[in-house]
Amino acid sequence: MPPQFIFVTGGVASALGKGITAASLGRLLTARGLRVTMQKLDPYLNVDPGTMNPFEHGEVFVTDDGGETDLDLGHYERFVDRSLHRGSSVSSGQIWLSVITKERRGDYLGKTVQVIPHITDEIKSRIHAVSEDTDVVIVEVGGTVGDIEGLPFLEAIRQFRYDVGRENICYLHCALVPYIAVSGELKTKPAQHSVRELRSVGLQPDVLVLRSDRELDDGLKRKVSLQCDVELDAVIAAVDSSSLYEVPLALRAEGLDRVVVKHLGLPDVEPDLAAWEAMVARVHAARDTATVAIVGKYVELPDAYLSVVEALRHGGIANGVDVKLRWIASDDLTPTDDIGEGADLSRAERQLAGVDGVLVPGGFGIRGVEGKIAAIRWAREHQVPFLGLCLGLQSAVIEFARHVAGLPDAHSAEFAPATPHPVIDLMADQRDVSDKGGTMRLGVYPAKLGEGTRTRAAYGDEPVVYERHRHRYEVNNRYRAELEAAGMVFSGLSPDDRLVEFIELPDHPWFVATQAHPELKSRPTRPHPLFDGFVRAARQHGREAEGRLPVDLDEPTAGELVDALRAEPDAVPSERQ
Repeated sequence: MPPQFIFVTGGVASALGKGITAASLGRLLTARGLRVTMQKLDPYLNVDPGTMNPFEHGEVFVTDDGGETDLDLGHYERFVDRSLHRGSSVSSGQIWLSVITKERRGDYLGKTVQVIPHITDEIKSRIHAVSEDTDVVIVEVGGTVGDIEGLPFLEAIRQFRYDVGRENICYLHCALVPYIAVSGELKTKPAQHSVRELRSVGLQPDVLVLRSDRELDDGLKRKVSLQCDVELDAVIAAVDSSSLYEVPLALRAEGLDRVVVKHLGLPDVEPDLAAWEAMVARVHAARDTATVAIVGKYVELPDAYLSVVEALRHGGIANGVDVKLRWIASDDLTPTDDIGEGADLSRAERQLAGVDGVLVPGGFGIRGVEGKIAAIRWAREHQVPFLGLCLGLQSAVIEFARHVAGLPDAHSAEFAPATPHPVIDLMADQRDVSDKGGTMRLGVYPAKLGEGTRTRAAYGDEPVVYERHRHRYEVNNRYRAELEAAGMVFSGLSPDDRLVEFIELPDHPWFVATQAHPELKSRPTRPHPLFDGFVRAARQHGREAEGRLPVDLDEPTAGELVDALRAEPDAVPSERQ
């Protein structure tokens, strides 16, 4: 069969959950044995989100091949369990840049370059490019119907039905059904107007997904079906869930995948959701809690650390732990005196008291860096589990150099170019780079792990691992011997030994940091090893702080208990049920 295409649009308001809806549908179709890939079309004129302020756009999700993409690609990968690539994220900026470049080269042979057909043809070519070796392509159109910047994308997907045949396309539209408290009613008019707006550009939805904070009755669905000219069984309720990983199961219960499969003429195979259902059961089976502090620069917008949060949840699912997050702005931990040996840690003491783990994520710029360093020092001195990511590793190296290795003025050349001890310095191949977009160390790189290290043990004793990167600065090799002599272990290096990829402290319950972004590869059914180990260490710290027995590493996790119960209910002691 030729590849089938599902286009997901949204109306009424942004943040309706189009990305989660698209990802959930991808999960359901994957569970039916179909090869599914996904793509996001974003209307903004930036070439990619790599140069955007995190407060503007949230997290930048990096693919294996180094693409800096929209955070929805993280949802896609986590749900479909497939690594995507830079072609899976398309912006208006990419489209217009490509068309103008072709015009300047003379590729259009003197023709007048216009939105139709040149811009729309370029959009369609990007969609076709991801359709090789796949059964279904799910394409989410960013923004809301009616936005002027999104019109070329809507026109392109309208034309697409003439390229591949209407029978090979399914248009799915997400709309809001708000609850008006004063009247005590759910209102369908916003959804109706949204569909009317979609029709005005030549698109008629085949499936309508209605977002609401409460259940929709059959009468309301019939009303929407009639007013919007959508089959009754294709009007799908998407009610708020306590966990986003429950959404595929909720949409399955509503019949979303069945309707789409029927519309596209795909084989109607019962989906195998056993592993996903078991994972969701583990979410509700958590017996322990662990409080993890995320000390970052952009905590006012949690979406800036979306993959970090999800990876922590994955570690919690695997270990039967309900991970409680304590968001701490690193600016608020900035010491009140100089950065030397006598730095005041009272702010860190107050805000970090009682946490079971400290996680310091990535970031750019000097703002808040001293607060990150203070948090790391507190975790190191108080023997609280610590995990550092990217700038988190760099901050850990600076902290260790200052307070353990006897280099009180140590810093990063990024933040203090005149520092006498640049323990973090610019990569040699970055010194002459002037453009900011897409010029960092991006994508997957290998690292060889040291034998006998906690890092290698966390990875199941794998000698070489591959992680995604997004940074310019590295540990300065001139200080490696000095830091090692003081007790720091460089537990992972690049294959040529030039770059430090992982560090750890052996005399600490869990003090591990990586130059990479391992959170980007974590999956709900397969948590990343570092997050799995970090959450388990945080669980043990929490138990010991409460005066309970330390964690028995041979004790079954909540996930294992759930699996045992599903297989043989009588096999598990009643007190553990």
